Amino acid sequence: MMRRVAKANPFRYGALALDDSFTNRENELSELTADVTNGQDVVIFAPRRYGKSSLVWRASQELVRGHDVLVAQVDLMTTPTREKLAEKLAQAIYEQLATPLFKAKERMRIFQGLRVRPSITVDPDDGTMTFTFTAARAPEDMDATLERLFELPGRLAAERGRKVALVLDEFQEIVDIDRDLPKLMRSVFQAQPEVAHVYLGSKRHMMEKIFSDEQEPFWRSAKRIELGVIEPAAFRPFLRKGFRSTGRSIDPATLDGLLEVTGGHPYATQELAYFLWQETPEGEEADQARLDIALGRVLASENSHFGLIWERAAGAQRQLLQALAAETGRPLTNHYRRFHGLPGASSVQRALETLEKQELVARSGGDSWIAEPFFAEWVRRLE
Repeated sequence: MMRRVAKANPFRYGALALDDSFTNRENELSELTADVTNGQDVVIFAPRRYGKSSLVWRASQELVRGHDVLVAQVDLMTTPTREKLAEKLAQAIYEQLATPLFKAKERMRIFQGLRVRPSITVDPDDGTMTFTFTAARAPEDMDATLERLFELPGRLAAERGRKVALVLDEFQEIVDIDRDLPKLMRSVFQAQPEVAHVYLGSKRHMMEKIFSDEQEPFWRSAKRIELGVIEPAAFRPFLRKGFRSTGRSIDPATLDGLLEVTGGHPYATQELAYFLWQETPEGEEADQARLDIALGRVLASENSHFGLIWERAAGAQRQLLQALAAETGRPLTNHYRRFHGLPGASSVQRALETLEKQELVARSGGDSWIAEPFFAEWVRRLE
């Protein structure tokens, strides 16, 4: 007798959305892959949890497989010092650029000429290499080493006639690593037509300053790609397929209700769909009752996080959040403030700016709203 294997939940949240979990960013994916293939530098702007990293990872897969582009990625959240940045750069260049281009004996030659030579450790189990730079050298020596490492992708691309993409995640951290690094990086990057530099970060206000302030080295240095929500018409087929492929179905009205709650927010939609799938046994249909239970479970799972946000918020910020949970609008106008009992315009302005920096509130075309759908629902349930 064959043993029956339980079907896995087709929806994913929290981790990168790859392969079948990646959905409905065809236009952005096509635009990004074309930009990188053309050697165009790109900065991706989006609120938190809109799938910036997932989009870049998917684009990287397509660029490597279908366009013969070499892609190196460095997460600056893991590089709090210049030495750590040098280590991660060297490792990315070795593993993701040099390895496809050179035989094993030739790979280390690309690091000849570094003013600070790294110590190299080989993992005996899988053969991976770890690069370590000591902090004992003079600052100018490390600057020269970083400059050389930044130059390497362009040199390798030119020598081998290949396109290269250098992806720098959490790029806003560069300012905390060293205030002078952006100037050094920009001086190198602007002379690398063979390399497309892709920047993304989780703190929009800092990314805006880096790329939109004319006093900053990276001012207007990269094309902007804005990620918005995914339109319900594009999300519906993905959600229906997820249920159908695992022996379940979803009522059309319930599907509309799910998307009404999430507003097409990529992370939130996957999260609520995950919980709804869990509430729907195989062979049955997801309905409104199960959606209500799923939403309750989502809010319960987020309760500690949301509670901490609420606890830290000042009084005017709490008032503004409750108003925006009730109605998206223009909180600086007299009508909105009077209707929702908000304090004076200056207090609301300060609260709005703080909540925007924390990426709890988003603003576009004068309208403001709570960026995360479940936090808005959580705030509404406080009343």
